Amino acid sequence: MSKVMSAGQVASSLESGMTVGIGGWGSRRKPMALVRAILRSPVEDLTIISYGGPDVGMLCAAGKVRKVVAPFVTLDSIPLEPHFRRARQAGAIEFAEYDEGMFMFGLLAGAHGLPFLPTRAGLGSDVMRVNPGLRTVRSPYGDEEELVAVPALTMDVALVHLNRADARGNAQYLGPDPYFDDLYAKAARRCYVSCERVVDTADLLKEGPVQSLLISRSMVAGVVEAPGGAGFTSCEPDYGRDEAEQRRYVETPWEDFHVEVINDQQG
Repeated sequence: MSKVMSAGQVASSLESGMTVGIGGWGSRRKPMALVRAILRSPVEDLTIISYGGPDVGMLCAAGKVRKVVAPFVTLDSIPLEPHFRRARQAGAIEFAEYDEGMFMFGLLAGAHGLPFLPTRAGLGSDVMRVNPGLRTVRSPYGDEEELVAVPALTMDVALVHLNRADARGNAQYLGPDPYFDDLYAKAARRCYVSCERVVDTADLLKEGPVQSLLISRSMVAGVVEAPGGAGFTSCEPDYGRDEAEQRRYVETPWEDFHVEVINDQQG
């Protein structure tokens, strides 16, 4: 059964107040075609869970976000995402900060249906101070070690961008890193995949090994063919990050950049 749909249809399936997980990492392989579709939609009051990049920055700048859960929000070559920074400084959003490793354990717990997972990550750091909702547990074994109990990061919806997918939702990454996109898919009630190209199922292994089939159709509610759909972030090996466009995004007043997004009716 084909699950192919448009980015606009994905955005129209979302509701205000939802928790939305967004895959990728910083300014790498972000589902920007889907993010732009959300910017054109009326949804707001979202909680965003992300190894954050321009996805978080744009949604914050547009007033779509109530809370961000993240270990960082960066453009990689530009260390701190400027729109996220301004939203935080203005007190416009809530922010739950995690260590990168703690965040991964939260995704793992959500993906495996566990209430939390223990880890040493974060112990002795200010993460425990700035995120007072975190708790510790003691090992039930002889060592009685104190560990951070990272709560499961669960989502109503996950949005990810992969290099290839078939019409049924099997999706493949071809770049250097999966960026935990499979964990987002498993930790969400439903997942939407955008991809550079929809291909026949029989052709999925022409460009990469079976291990590159990161996401199974059983996890996926919809597939969006979106060539260039991660831009201006990178989507290796199809294309790298567009540094000039990323710089333009940073330097252009948000009101002007937002108008461009609204007027772009693709997807």
